[in-house]
Amino acid sequence: MTTYVALLYSIIIDQTRRVVMSDLRRLAEDLGHENVRTLVSSGNLVFESSETSIPKLEADLEKSFAAFHGKHVDIIVKSAEAWRTLVASNPFPGESQADPDQVTVRIMRDPADTKLLDFFKPYQTHGERVAIVDGHVWVHFQGRPSLSKLAGQLTPKRMGGVGTARNWNTVRRLGEMVGA
Repeated sequence: MTTYVALLYSIIIDQTRRVVMSDLRRLAEDLGHENVRTLVSSGNLVFESSETSIPKLEADLEKSFAAFHGKHVDIIVKSAEAWRTLVASNPFPGESQADPDQVTVRIMRDPADTKLLDFFKPYQTHGERVAIVDGHVWVHFQGRPSLSKLAGQLTPKRMGGVGTARNWNTVRRLGEMVGA
């Protein structure tokens, strides 16, 4: 069995409904995954599976999710080994320790192009910094990320692929769940 981390792009189904983590766990269990657990109520799932194809895991989870909720949501799956590498690759370790909510990583299904660094420059204000490490986009915000011009550019369309953002606290805690 291999341990995986699955991340939902969004837990908002519509204006009145959000994904309930017990439903998410049950969907994964119904697919035959084991030791299924979630981290807080934000679409973070850790599970074990004998399936080793990440694209198949993603497709199966997305299909099951859509059948249950009536809406497609992108789900990104990473192996525990890949997650441990992600945790270790944080380019802003001091900032993460001092203020973990100010460091965010956009975990990409497929690697982000390093050309995005030039695209982001006009949107970086107040000392914000961006790094692309192993295809994932790390951002150190200087203030509330929700008020940043840069945050609005971190969309699948602008990024050229499916990804979802998590702050350092979440990344670190998921790392603890998979033994990082």
